[in-house]
Amino acid sequence: MTPFARLLDALLFAPQRSVKLRLLADYFRAAPDPDRGYALAALTGTLSLAAAKPATVRALVAERVDPVLFGWSYDFVGDLAETVSLIWPEPGTQQGGAPRLAEIVETLGSLQRARVQQALAGWLDRLDATGRWALLKLVTGAMRVGVSARLAKTALAEIGAMDPDAIEEVWHGLAPPYATLFAWVEGRGPRPEIGDAIALKPPMLAHPIEDDAVGALDPAAYRAEWKWDGIRVQVAGRGGRARLFSRTGDDIGAAFPDVVEAIDFDAVLDGELLIARVPDGKLFDPRGPFPAVAPFSDLQQRLNRKRVTAQILLDRPAFVRLYDLLAADGEDLRPMPFDARRARLEAWMRGGERRRFDLSPLVPFASFAELDALRRSARAAGIEGLMLKRADSAYLPGRPVGPWYKWKRGPLVADCVLMYAQRGHGKRSSFYSDYTFGCWRDAELVPVGKAYSGFTDDELRRIDAWVRANTVDRFGPVRVVRAGLVFEVAFDSVQASSRHKSGLAMRFPRIHRIRWDKPAAEADRVEGLAALVAD
Repeated sequence: MTPFARLLDALLFAPQRSVKLRLLADYFRAAPDPDRGYALAALTGTLSLAAAKPATVRALVAERVDPVLFGWSYDFVGDLAETVSLIWPEPGTQQGGAPRLAEIVETLGSLQRARVQQALAGWLDRLDATGRWALLKLVTGAMRVGVSARLAKTALAEIGAMDPDAIEEVWHGLAPPYATLFAWVEGRGPRPEIGDAIALKPPMLAHPIEDDAVGALDPAAYRAEWKWDGIRVQVAGRGGRARLFSRTGDDIGAAFPDVVEAIDFDAVLDGELLIARVPDGKLFDPRGPFPAVAPFSDLQQRLNRKRVTAQILLDRPAFVRLYDLLAADGEDLRPMPFDARRARLEAWMRGGERRRFDLSPLVPFASFAELDALRRSARAAGIEGLMLKRADSAYLPGRPVGPWYKWKRGPLVADCVLMYAQRGHGKRSSFYSDYTFGCWRDAELVPVGKAYSGFTDDELRRIDAWVRANTVDRFGPVRVVRAGLVFEVAFDSVQASSRHKSGLAMRFPRIHRIRWDKPAAEADRVEGLAALVAD
């Protein structure tokens, strides 16, 4: 456990991607099996330790530390694992050496829930503060050390000078602790056999392009599609089995059984997962014409759910708008040009009843000026912008330069007033860096959004000092501040929301700049934001 704890601690304070890759690769080379396999699973989100919940940790520390002292400490530190690791009393007698990562994972996998607390206490007694912190991050699943699943797989691939996409091709057919995967990467064994398992085909991604750069492209060489406001998914069926993958490779089928049940074909397709907007009093017909797309907030109500109720399935029916056909009846179509794959996709759509699937239309255009006019009018329809795809482009993994571009509409901007601040997590746990901001309704500020990105470290320190000096009330870890600091907030759209006092919610808000110069009374009003809500 100690080497894994040191790895997490180093990753937390390593801002550069290259440094994180080196730290991960060094750990994967040095750590033994099965420890490194469990570490890889933890970093990629494939390690399930459901027996240990934050409530279990709180109950455990309450037996060793005065609850009031713990509450004050947690409020000050702002992170559960860090608080417990620091406040946990050192044992008065020798408790043995630090446990191995494999011991912890395999023990938790076999324990009944009633005995988890006792096992955790024993491990905490055998670890130092850093080890305790890492253990609690592990068992609660709250890593937050700035490592994505893709980055961890890339570091693993570097050991064997491999393409990370080669690992993606077999990833979903394997399970922790990945012994055969490490053997393959290190040249000690063959490529892992995944049999009939359905694996993600590494997605092709697009580069953003600005308005002034579009004119340099040849309009005859590109095809245009709408960029729908959902989440990119891959739909895969084989031999009666079905999977629904997110772009990052997570299996999200449990949250969308209505889509998975409709995967009754042998094919792999690329598309956008959307929610249908169904008129009041009518039922969604997956065999008929698809209605308008519901706001992204409707899709959020279904994401990350382990169980979906019948009412949610009825109120927020899901479907996939298809962009591309990657494989069909065992044939890999990715090397084919886009136009040829598109023709195959259209023929495939005509070849049977495609419940829960429709075809994303191509947008005809003669010039980019004509296309730009269409793009600028897309906001009212809840469309993010356009995709430009070369007609001769093969489907290549990763983000190659040139074949595909995303031409998004420009963000909206509003001046909002900081209302509440809360400590961040990880390396920002010492700063008030999560901000809730609002706009004016008559003489009252009402919340319209929350953001924790868009500022430099120097700006963060300055805002943190302002929050501490201008706090007027507290609710647990949240500070209420006086109306005095204005943020210029960029956002993609505004949606109606019954969960917020303002009745509105910003889509993808981020701090564009800090208006130290602007009086709070001159910030924007709710009525102006409400006018941006699409019907």
